[in-house]
Amino acid sequence: MLIAGAVGGLLPSAVAENLLLLVLALLAVVLLAAFGYRLIVGPPGKRFARAVGSAETVAVLMHPNPDPDAMSCALGAEAIAEAVDTDPTVYYTGQIRHHENRAFETMLDVDFTRIESAGEIDEQQVVLVDHNEARGFEGAEEIDPIAVVDHHPGGGTGQKFADVRTDHGACATIFAEYFDQLGREPIPPEETANGDSVLPPRIATALVYGIQSDTAHLTNGCSAAEFEAASFLYPGIDEDKLDRIANPEVDAESLEVKARAITDRNVEGPFAVSDVGEVSNADSIPQAADELRRLEGINAVVVLGDNGDAIQMSGRSTDDRVHMGKVLETAVESVPMAEAGGHARMGGGRIPLDHMAGLAPEEGLTREELKSRLFDAMNGAL
Repeated sequence: MLIAGAVGGLLPSAVAENLLLLVLALLAVVLLAAFGYRLIVGPPGKRFARAVGSAETVAVLMHPNPDPDAMSCALGAEAIAEAVDTDPTVYYTGQIRHHENRAFETMLDVDFTRIESAGEIDEQQVVLVDHNEARGFEGAEEIDPIAVVDHHPGGGTGQKFADVRTDHGACATIFAEYFDQLGREPIPPEETANGDSVLPPRIATALVYGIQSDTAHLTNGCSAAEFEAASFLYPGIDEDKLDRIANPEVDAESLEVKARAITDRNVEGPFAVSDVGEVSNADSIPQAADELRRLEGINAVVVLGDNGDAIQMSGRSTDDRVHMGKVLETAVESVPMAEAGGHARMGGGRIPLDHMAGLAPEEGLTREELKSRLFDAMNGAL
């Protein structure tokens, strides 16, 4: 009526009333369109389910040498695919060797398929979890995923769906949100309810540990979303399995590699680089980086070691001046086929030993030059 009164002062009453009706009609159309758009598009969890449900079969691909965050997300994607009548298979390259990762496999009874090349993936449609560009194996560059869910920086995307949140501490946080949006309620381990409205304790426990492992038990690199996800998942946690995954027996090599990382470290100011030599368990390298970072006065570290045909690197930083992902990426940029990256606080990389000498036009690096470049990158000199 206020609008009509204002317009009525300038126009005849009939025209003013018609104009008011037109304005209200247009407003109603806009509101209905917005509501309809939300109804059709929906929250990310429902859009991911629709993308996965568009295929009869789907490959869920983890990054090489998957960690608990990647494995928990794979289980989440597998569960969502099964709920929309899509047949999923979970794949990985590399190894699952870390003692906590092996405990994760055993305690949660996972069924993952190890491959060495893209040709071994039977499905036409691929979903990437905890990374946004396939890498580290033959034919990786040919994979064009239909969906990507990740929290790492990168330019990868999916044909039908992409959800990359670099402000999140764990990819498992995103999948916890999906299950909440899909109406899946976590249930205690002692309950046996089934159906699409239930989130089984196996999945809830996996996602919680995925969050814990990527955020140092909710103490490093967290966002508010990690705490919200943990709160949502809490009723469904199997505490006994969670404890046994988090505290497994430690193999002798992991302890030996940690000792070498500390004993043989090179230190420049608050930064350390340690070359631990040849290791059979690639996961002992990030464990050693975690341990080395705990030394008093050390704010950023990189540990490197030979595993198979490549140098594996793992970095950790609590120094606001040192973005570890960028440090590793910058340090190896002159080596052909080298891969590196990650977050501000945590990063990793892989350098083929055969390519350290370089391929024209790249000149490559010696091992000592690599370590020098790592220090330069941490100091901001590169």
